[in-house]
Amino acid sequence: MKVKKYSAPTIQEAMKKIRGELGSEAVILQSREVQTGGFMGFFTKTSIEIVALLDAEPVPATKKHPVNRQDSPPLQNEPDKTAKSLTQDINELKQMVKRLSSGDSGTVIHESIPFWEGFLRNRGLSESVIASIVSEMAEKCDLLHGSENKDIDWFPWISDWMLSRIKNDGWNGFNYETKYLNVMGPTGVGKTTTLAKLAAKAKLNDGKKVAFITTDTYRIAAIEQLKTYAAILDVPIKVAHSAEDFQLAKREFSECDLVLTDSAGRNFLNSTYVHELQGLLVSNDEMTNYLVLSLTSKFEDMKKTIEQFKEAGIDRYIFTKKDETSSLGSLMNLLIEERISAAYITNGQNVPDDIFEPKPEDIIEMFLEAKVNA
Repeated sequence: MKVKKYSAPTIQEAMKKIRGELGSEAVILQSREVQTGGFMGFFTKTSIEIVALLDAEPVPATKKHPVNRQDSPPLQNEPDKTAKSLTQDINELKQMVKRLSSGDSGTVIHESIPFWEGFLRNRGLSESVIASIVSEMAEKCDLLHGSENKDIDWFPWISDWMLSRIKNDGWNGFNYETKYLNVMGPTGVGKTTTLAKLAAKAKLNDGKKVAFITTDTYRIAAIEQLKTYAAILDVPIKVAHSAEDFQLAKREFSECDLVLTDSAGRNFLNSTYVHELQGLLVSNDEMTNYLVLSLTSKFEDMKKTIEQFKEAGIDRYIFTKKDETSSLGSLMNLLIEERISAAYITNGQNVPDDIFEPKPEDIIEMFLEAKVNA
């Protein structure tokens, strides 16, 4: 019996080392992510640590030769005890491996599934999504036989699984099918800066005539911030204190190709605010409402925000502050469980550069390759 610990940057490299040294019959006892190197908590690297077991090959039977009983020493029981103890240890290890590698239903699970379960949990994926993935991994293993299970490359399999669960439409950015673009969401998620990025893209990249309307009269700083962006971009801006002001501003900007509206950021748990917003901004053929959510938020808070703002009408989603988090678990949970899509993701404060239109494949790749603390 041989037990050895292996370390490598990726699970694929670790498994390659194990197969090269122990062969395809090796069994995984334990696998985990570890942080190595660095200085005072900085510049650490994530690596994979795997403990593998290989049963000892049976010792070939030796040819028996007659012995002179008079010359032979008295027989001892120690060798038999040692062999029995070793056999018992091996059997106990096998039982432990069986327990580690078995689901509740008793089906044999691929040796690396416990690693991937921890891998996904460390990245913030919800337990319900993890359970679905692990269940289908086990089913896939049951369809295979013997050592075939050891050759499964789970990384692309998990990527394909996620892609098949994500909504296909709603991923493209603003296409000017509507004239009015409104951003709404909780306070502090970066709505005003995001609006400025979209305005800069429309004017500088697409050559559109744009204007701003702000209904955020609760924060003077927000109005001044948007006025600053308007001055930099040389576009007009109006402050709407009421629904009547909003309609007047719309008429004044009737010649513009795109009118961008900044709504007030308030406590998303305050239903009164959402009702006020609903009366001011109506999702229809001439307006597209974007709900802005921060990627630093908890998954449950994101779900509550979406539920509240549904009354105001959500057409698309923008996710901000990717540069402030190493985990995209909350976003991945929303994409899979809530079946929503992402029109834009922002990854910094620079206007207009730090914003992009993602594809589902991009987000899955960023999620799986994220460096997180184990």
